[in-house]
Amino acid sequence: EVQLALAAQKLLAERKIGVRVVSMPSTNVFDRQDIDYKQSVLPQGIPRVAVEMGSTDGWWKYGCAAVVGIDTYGESAPAPVLFKHFGFTAENVADTVHAALLKA
Repeated sequence: EVQLALAAQKLLAERKIGVRVVSMPSTNVFDRQDIDYKQSVLPQGIPRVAVEMGSTDGWWKYGCAAVVGIDTYGESAPAPVLFKHFGFTAENVADTVHAALLKA
């Protein structure tokens, strides 16, 4: 997901929209950190969009405006087809971030 987020960040930069990408490989470790650290990584008042090639459930607790993820099952196809089907494209992630920023 990090590479996808970085590709979306590049597309947004081309639109003159600055965003930062935060990689959170372990939510358990992040959750155990002190509040100052957590707020330095996820500052208040900034829209958040998570990208998770799995269930979106665990990301909403971080105040996400949107989560690009998978909340269904049973699809079968080659990976590139599934990525597009589920919105795991740089364009979709960039559009999702842009929409979240417009709502903020």
